[in-house]
Amino acid sequence: MPRALDRPPDDGAGGHTIPASSEWLVLVYRVPSEPTRLRATVWRRLRGTGAIYLQNSVAALPAGPAAERALRKLRHEIVELGGAAVLLASHALVGDSDIQAAFQAARNDEYEEIVDKGQDFLAGIDKEFAAAHFSFAELEENEVDHQKLVNWLAKVIDRDVFHAPGRATAEKAVEECGEALERYAARVYAEDGDGA
Repeated sequence: MPRALDRPPDDGAGGHTIPASSEWLVLVYRVPSEPTRLRATVWRRLRGTGAIYLQNSVAALPAGPAAERALRKLRHEIVELGGAAVLLASHALVGDSDIQAAFQAARNDEYEEIVDKGQDFLAGIDKEFAAAHFSFAELEENEVDHQKLVNWLAKVIDRDVFHAPGRATAEKAVEECGEALERYAARVYAEDGDGA
């Protein structure tokens, strides 16, 4: 039999339910103050998962198998480094919308970073055209940079469980980068004499 907390609350209007709050994984940790690189390592790993900080040393991620694996692994590493950590599964009784908003803001920040890097990528392609520098070495370098953008976008989309509004702009930016890369590749091929 389900416990009362396992069911969405009734709104009192004849059986309609109010959506339950999101389920969160919350990592509460303490790491030794020295060396400071330990704190930086934990911060980088949490940022890499897409976690948001609720307060100092308290980070949250929407619950899911990949998030749980990542946070269990990080918890283990913290303990191995001489720190202490607990991982909780939680529902917010109050303030879930604030946590979701913070999570969306973090995703939007990541999407904005992708757009900025996309603009840098396009400027680099424009520079190659302006300098008439059409080489296979540059093409390969640009392909690598473009793939990094594609992979980064995929990672952010994967953890964007609340569908932050910045996604469409980031997708368009990466698409434009792909189109610019194709134009550059066509020119490299044409300059080589093996053009299509």
